Amino acid sequence: RHLANVGVGVTLMMLVMRSRIRWWEKTGPLLLLIGMVLLVLVLLPGIGAHVNGSSRWLRLGIANLQPSELMKLFMLVYVSGYIVRKQDELKNFTQGILMVGLVLAVIGMLLLQEPDLGTVVVITLTVLTMLFLSGVRFWHFMAIFGAGLGGMIVLTVFSPYRLNRVTGFLDPWADPFNSGFQLVQALIAFGRGEWLGVGLGASVQKLFYLPAAHTDFLFAIIAEELGLIGVVAVIGLFASFVLRAFMIAKQAERAGSLYAARLAQGIGLIIGLQAMINMGVNMGLLPTKGLTLPFMSYGGSSILVCCILAGLLLRIERETRSGATR
Repeated sequence: RHLANVGVGVTLMMLVMRSRIRWWEKTGPLLLLIGMVLLVLVLLPGIGAHVNGSSRWLRLGIANLQPSELMKLFMLVYVSGYIVRKQDELKNFTQGILMVGLVLAVIGMLLLQEPDLGTVVVITLTVLTMLFLSGVRFWHFMAIFGAGLGGMIVLTVFSPYRLNRVTGFLDPWADPFNSGFQLVQALIAFGRGEWLGVGLGASVQKLFYLPAAHTDFLFAIIAEELGLIGVVAVIGLFASFVLRAFMIAKQAERAGSLYAARLAQGIGLIIGLQAMINMGVNMGLLPTKGLTLPFMSYGGSSILVCCILAGLLLRIERETRSGATR
């Protein structure tokens, strides 16, 4: 099934590589509206699929669609266009950051109804960083960032299951069979891997010990099977992806295509931030979040969106190199 998803993802990537970046720029607001409608639909009884206490999927016959994954793509496309359209007004608080902050707040409230705090964190950090790199005033940035951080703290304190995740993250060994179970099992996987790992496919932790071993905690299994060498290799690959995305963004900006540049930056940021948070959770550096490891974890919607993002990045590089962005 995952191989089929990868096949569809690669096909979408090739189709996106044939599209024009200008088309994405023009359709940004429409895509954002479609994403919001999908987030509303997933919350309606009888339409959204309710699994493990969360309503995150739309059943489409043979497959499920996760609108929150699509919203990552749609938000990048929209915000990149907004930054270009308001380039001369970004230093104004209302036009520069407040309007985008309101859009983020609406999307965040819809995602929290699922609930999906991890996606809210990734989208918020990505968008705020894009605005900061585009020239918004520092105190405007800090005001919105502080408001967002305060809101997440409030949501955590007043939500028992989120508070349990934080307390379990601070001292997982205090309750290793309940709130700290996932992190304890992940740390055991890291410990078993040592330098070179136990061998590809030889993991014990994925055999009913570590929950979500093929999705959220895949990185821990990589550490167990491939050891420190495998961990460093995966981190290096993501670092290379982010670095290359920013290099392409720089080339696009030099070629005069601000939209392509901002979009490339956003792609590098959202992939890098999600990978960093996922790996941080696996290593016990961050509280548990329901986020996949981009390009690697099992999950149809995730792999499709990652492939589309990769296709967009390749298209930006192709247009920049050929001069089609001018």
